[in-house]
Amino acid sequence: MQYIFVHGLGQNKNSWDKTISFISTSINVVCPDLIALLNNDEISYANLYRRFSNYCNSLSEPLNFCGLSLGGVIALNYAIDNPAKMQSLVLIGAQYKMPKTLLKLQNTIFRFMPKSTFRNMGFQKEDFMKLTNSMLDLDFSDKLKDVSCATLIVCGEKDGANKKAANELAVSIPKANIRFIKNAKHEVNVDSPNELAHVLESFYQG
Repeated sequence: MQYIFVHGLGQNKNSWDKTISFISTSINVVCPDLIALLNNDEISYANLYRRFSNYCNSLSEPLNFCGLSLGGVIALNYAIDNPAKMQSLVLIGAQYKMPKTLLKLQNTIFRFMPKSTFRNMGFQKEDFMKLTNSMLDLDFSDKLKDVSCATLIVCGEKDGANKKAANELAVSIPKANIRFIKNAKHEVNVDSPNELAHVLESFYQG
């Protein structure tokens, strides 16, 4: 059984290190690097998702996803497309219908930020903008009912931008429960890795 932890935009695979260190249960966790998966392909959500799908298809089943933000969107997409492969799904600060106004505002902010700000984020400034622009029309609203595995929706208590989507996901996915993490903002794996680890352990142990 594989546990795949998928990082968010602006993070990398090491963003999960502290969370994983607090998980006492012996589980086989892999953390793919989304930037490396693209392997010099043109930057777009379609290419990233295709590469991610190929990666996951090479892993032994069943699969257990834990995805944050962009990682959550990709994990949700895969769970919808491959229900028979899925054991469980954890979505952290994830959207199921892209908030176009928010993404456009984000890109406007990116445009005026210096390139040096993006140096440690893996993607270049232009890559961030290309990727978010390619996601504007994503909408899984009509497909949430197709997620058949046990699902946990997680959101930081201070993540105001994603609370509404979290509650809607919990209602729309058949086997979903929801947990809010105290004192955490959007990057729950960075803000509250210990509490997130306990929440994940509890979920995985049933």
